[in-house]
Amino acid sequence: MIDRRLNTVIPKLLEFFPSVGLIGSRQVGKTTFVKNLQPLIDKPILYLDLENTDDFEILNTNAQWFLSQNADKLIVIDEVQRDLKLFPLLRSLIDKQDKAGQFILLGSASPELLSQSSETLAGRIVYKELTPIRFDEATQIKLEVLWFRGGYPKALLAPNDFFWQEWQQAYIKTYIETDLRMLGLSASPVLIGKLLRMIASIQGSVVNYSMLGNALGISSNSVKKYIDFLEHSFIIRRLEPYFVNIGKRMVKSPKIYIRDSGILHSLLQINSYDALISNAVAGNSWEGFVVEQIISSLNNQCVPFFYRTQSGSEIDLCIVKGNEIVAVFEIKLSNNPKISRGNTESIADLKTKNNFIVTFAGGDYALNENWRVCDMNSIEKHLIALGLKDSNLE
Repeated sequence: MIDRRLNTVIPKLLEFFPSVGLIGSRQVGKTTFVKNLQPLIDKPILYLDLENTDDFEILNTNAQWFLSQNADKLIVIDEVQRDLKLFPLLRSLIDKQDKAGQFILLGSASPELLSQSSETLAGRIVYKELTPIRFDEATQIKLEVLWFRGGYPKALLAPNDFFWQEWQQAYIKTYIETDLRMLGLSASPVLIGKLLRMIASIQGSVVNYSMLGNALGISSNSVKKYIDFLEHSFIIRRLEPYFVNIGKRMVKSPKIYIRDSGILHSLLQINSYDALISNAVAGNSWEGFVVEQIISSLNNQCVPFFYRTQSGSEIDLCIVKGNEIVAVFEIKLSNNPKISRGNTESIADLKTKNNFIVTFAGGDYALNENWRVCDMNSIEKHLIALGLKDSNLE
C-alpha cells in the first residue's frame, strides 16, 4: 500500500462537514482509499457501489428507507455520477440529521458535472480530488519509474513494462468507449481517440481549437466541448495564461496537458523509460509531469497560470495567491539548466522574487541572485515555506 496525503485530511473534514466528495479519474484508487479509512473513523462504514447491480437496485427503489435505517453509519456511495437523482434525497437526509460525517460520495466527474443534477449539495459538501499517486507519496519508487509509468496504482505497480502497456491501453479504451459516454459525451469513440492523441502530440503547447477542429473535420466549438468533458473527467488539464497590464501583447489561449504522464506515454506509444528519454517529447513530458505534481499539491488559496508574451517572454508556471505572484517555476529536464532571455525578461516584467528552475535531479542551490535551482526532492519544502502547500492537515 502507498499512503496517500488525503489519509489524514478526509477524517478531519468529516468531523465538520456532513458529506465529503472524493472525486478523481477512474482507477485512481478512490475505492481502495475509502475502504482503508475504517481504522481512522469512529463508526462503521457502509459501502455502496452504483456499478453493483444489487446496490444500484437498493438505491433506485428504496433509497430513503434504506439510508435512514443506516443513519448511524458513515455511508459511502461509489460512482455517484451514475444516479444524480440521489442528490435531492441526500440533501434532505443531511438536513434532517444535521450532523457531521454522514456521507462520502465517490465520483469520476468534476463537481461542475455533478452539479448538473436538479439539486446540488452546496453548503453541505466539500470536494477533494484524489489524484494519481504523486511524487511526495511514492517515496519508495524511483522518480524515473513514476515519471514514465504515471501515477495510476495498477500501472505504476505493474510487474513489468509489458503489463504496464497492456493496462494503459485497456484503460484508455474503456475511458473513451464507456466512461465518457456515461458522463454524457455523445461523440464517437474513434473521434475522441484521435483528439486525445493529438493533444498528447502537442503536450504543453498553447491550444489552437481551430487547428484541432480542422484536423478532425469538426468545428472549434465542438473541440472545446469535447475538451471540457476530458477536463471534467480529470484526463487533461488546461493551464490559463496570466494577464497583467504591462503594455505587452500577451498570449491569451491556455496551454494543454495530458495530466498523467503514463497515459501520455501510452498515447504516444512510448513503451519504456529508455525510449522516453531519447524521444523528442521528453522535455514536454517532463514539463507536464512537474506542472501536475506542483498544481495537485497546492492549497485552495492558490491559482496556477503560465506567462507568455507575443515577443517570446515566458514562464512555465506561475502561482498566484491573492493578487500576488508568489512563485514562478521554469521546468528543465537538464540538470545543468540555462536561463533564456525570455525567462529573464519575464521575471523583470512580473517583478517576482521567488523564481525556481525545476530539474530532474539537479540538487537545490542558488543559480544567481534571481534564480534558484531545485529538484523534485527539494521542491516540497519551498512550496511549504511560501505557504503554497498546506501541511497542517497532513
